[in-house]
Amino acid sequence: QVQLAESGGGLVQPGGSLRLSCAASGSRFSINNMGWYRQAPGKERELVATITSGGRLNYVDSVKGRFTVSRDNAKNTVYLQMNTLKPEDTAIYYCNALWRSAGKWGDSWGQGTQVTVSS
Repeated sequence: QVQLAESGGGLVQPGGSLRLSCAASGSRFSINNMGWYRQAPGKERELVATITSGGRLNYVDSVKGRFTVSRDNAKNTVYLQMNTLKPEDTAIYYCNALWRSAGKWGDSWGQGTQVTVSS
């Protein structure tokens, strides 16, 4: 089993920046895709950005040019740099990882971190 621990959320003014981090821990695993999802009040969870083990990136259109996803494979950590934040970015942000351990694939979620964009 792989556990994910997120950090970096908070309150920021419109136009500001935040950086989220998510570290994976466990025993004898390798991670394939990592990414970030978000869920705003009254809305379904949506994909924000993903990155494969090879560095292939994918973003939802609404964050392209403002958010950057990256990862440190040696630390099993994925980051989300969020710039030019807008009130509509307010949501709980969840980290996700697709991993393999002992010949089996698994899928883990973090506990979520609140991002609030407000003046």
